[in-house]
Formats: sequence, C-alpha cells, structure tokens
Amino acid sequence: MKIIPATIADAQKLAAIISRSNRDVAQQFGLTNENAAKHPSFCTAGWIRSDFQNGQVYFSAMADGAAAGCVAFQQPDTHTAYLNRLSVLPEFRRRGIGTALVHHIMAYAKEKNLSRISIGIIAENTRLKKWYTRLGFKDFENLKFDHLPFDVLIMDYQI
Repeated sequence: MKIIPATIADAQKLAAIISRSNRDVAQQFGLTNENAAKHPSFCTAGWIRSDFQNGQVYFSAMADGAAAGCVAFQQPDTHTAYLNRLSVLPEFRRRGIGTALVHHIMAYAKEKNLSRISIGIIAENTRLKKWYTRLGFKDFENLKFDHLPFDVLIMDYQI
C-alpha cells in the first residue's frame, strides 16, 4: 500500500471513491439526496474541484495497483487541521488503509506545526466513533444542524 498526493485532475476518481465508500453509511442511517445532500455518499467531481480550489489537499491510497481510498486535509487556521472525506472502498477494508490514511494526515499536520486535528462524524455511528477513539481522537462537541437528519460529533486529536 502506498499513499500519494492527488491532483485536481483526479477529481472524478476521488468523487467515485468517496461516493461508493460512503453508500453503506447512507443506507444505514437512511440518508438521501433530499435529507442530506452534502453527505459524502452523494459526492461529485464538482465538490472535489471546489475543495482543491479552496485549498484542500487530497491523498490517495494505492493498493494492488488500484486506488483503494483517499483522504483530504484542510487547514482553517494556524493551529488546526480538518481531516475530511476519509474513504476506503469496501473491497479494500480491514487492511489498515484507513488507519494509514489517518496516520498520514497526522504526520502531515505535525510537519506543518499544527496542534490539533478535527473530524466530524455522524454522532450515532458508534462503530466509527470507537475506531477514531482507538486512533487517539476524543469527543469534543456534539452539534445539531437544521439541514441534517443527524447530530454531528466533532472529535479532536491533539498533536
């Protein structure tokens, strides 16, 4: 498995990985384009191009000669990184790819002398919460948004 930088030219491929990787979550929580249009399961190449234009950096995980997953890094201020759009295709799960992508973002943020990494997840997704907790993330804040049918749990990792 190898992690490589992605470019805006990869927007279609990244969107396909993100969308397909998050479909099971959308099904599990009853998310649709009508009730959660910004959920990653509905990701488009336009979203990815916009992310790049807004300064996000993407990385792809390559396994068995194919793109197996991806993650995005965003730096909203001089202390914080956002870990965004972590996605691993179903056929590549349980092989450590997601963990490697998170560790890559941790190292990348450390190189930039940032002090924390933040991520937002569906608060009711207890399996994902446990996974991030094992990686060292801690609960930070639970948020409600009128436009979402679920609460968002913000988790932080202190570098």
